[in-house]
Amino acid sequence: MAPSFKVMSLTEAAAERIKRIMADAERPIAGLRVGVKNGGCAGMSYTMEYAEERKAGEDVVEDKGVRVFIDPKAVLFLLGTEMDFQTTKLSSQFVFNNPNQTSACGCGESVAITPANPEALTAAHA
Repeated sequence: MAPSFKVMSLTEAAAERIKRIMADAERPIAGLRVGVKNGGCAGMSYTMEYAEERKAGEDVVEDKGVRVFIDPKAVLFLLGTEMDFQTTKLSSQFVFNNPNQTSACGCGESVAITPANPEALTAAHA
């Protein structure tokens, strides 16, 4: 059996922010759903939404007391990604530190991502 890889990890700041958001939700939330979609000037953008339950085929990452559901179409784009939450003078936002990201647009709303090669990951961890 091939080793299991954690698709994403969370920083303490991201985990704490997700916990606060879930605590303030108006309905029971099982976790946060993360994915990618086509669009934006660089080609793709990250998506996040409340998840009331796990959908078929989703990977589940449990990190620092938070459950994140990964859209199956996004797994290869998100492998190795660290999700952070950063606050600056002008904004507070989730940031994805993604080794598969090749570029981003100037506004920071979209990115170019190359899918990870699962065979290379398996060989590297063998």
